[in-house]
Amino acid sequence: MKICLFCENKYAISILEPLQVEADREGNNQVLWYVHAPRIPDFPLADKVSYTNSIADIQKFHPDAIFVPGNIVPYYLSGVKIQVFHGYAAEKKDHWVIRRYFDTYFTQGPFFTRGFEKLARKYGDFEVLETGWPRQDWIFKNLHTFDDERQQYLDTYKKSRIVLYAPTFSPSLTSLPFMRESLRDFAQKEDVVVLMKFHPLTAQEHIDNYRQLAQEVHNIVWIDDINVTKYMLMSDLMISDTSSTIYEELLLDKPVITLRAATKPQDLHWCNIQEPEQLRDAYHEVMDNDGKYTDMRRWIIDNYDPYLDGCVAKRMLEGARDYISRHGVPERRRLNLWRKYTSIKTFGWPNK
Repeated sequence: MKICLFCENKYAISILEPLQVEADREGNNQVLWYVHAPRIPDFPLADKVSYTNSIADIQKFHPDAIFVPGNIVPYYLSGVKIQVFHGYAAEKKDHWVIRRYFDTYFTQGPFFTRGFEKLARKYGDFEVLETGWPRQDWIFKNLHTFDDERQQYLDTYKKSRIVLYAPTFSPSLTSLPFMRESLRDFAQKEDVVVLMKFHPLTAQEHIDNYRQLAQEVHNIVWIDDINVTKYMLMSDLMISDTSSTIYEELLLDKPVITLRAATKPQDLHWCNIQEPEQLRDAYHEVMDNDGKYTDMRRWIIDNYDPYLDGCVAKRMLEGARDYISRHGVPERRRLNLWRKYTSIKTFGWPNK
């Protein structure tokens, strides 16, 4: 099978890489990455995989399947177009928007499957298959890879726990304008190392502001790395807001504290505070009463993504082959003029 891994943003790299690993393991696939140069000027896998920055090269490659963690893929490319998602943030409205670019949606778990099957019945032009989320394969293989690095942080700063602050970048949802001084107070008064890992699209003013905080407080550490999952594996607790990383931490069965998460109260399966000054009290509440929060996390694990078996990419490749066996390889996706315009504006004209 000829596979295109469609990588528009940096965060997609770690989502798509398990598909490359599984395709290589199978041994009978050709894989070509599309890397969107305007957003990924330095591709960290450049020496390890076949890739291009040219949509024309993807057209010439003529893929059988295209795996996409983003919202848009050029409609004029050949191949079954597969949405594999860039996270678990179901409370964000755009998670459920059907833009008509995809032939099938490979969902993370039962909660998402139910929602997209309902939408599939409404629109009638795409399928849904529950596979799990591919980044979980990387997690499965690396659960203890960073144990020594974790211990180095604890030894270096003479602390007993690691807390990860991983906020979203979205201006309307991010905690970054409010959390700085409370995070300083938290780090100075608690027995923790605070690792700060921000989304690649975070506004530069926030990056500069929090880099300065890391210079001022010895046990606050700025992390300049695209792979947030590595630091989730090392952490004991996450602080965030309305970010899909919340669910990734919960799926590791680790506690989370959010500031003003845009989630309905009945859908909160973690500790949510309304004011930054409540951070230290929330930390003690969560760490001292973890039994309560363990039960809340279990619901997320069972419904959001129970496929922590290291076989998600395998199911995805099998799902793509099954689709092709039933429908053939689509030459292009039928779209209305607006969606065609959006695709062309983002990725350019099709190569005639």
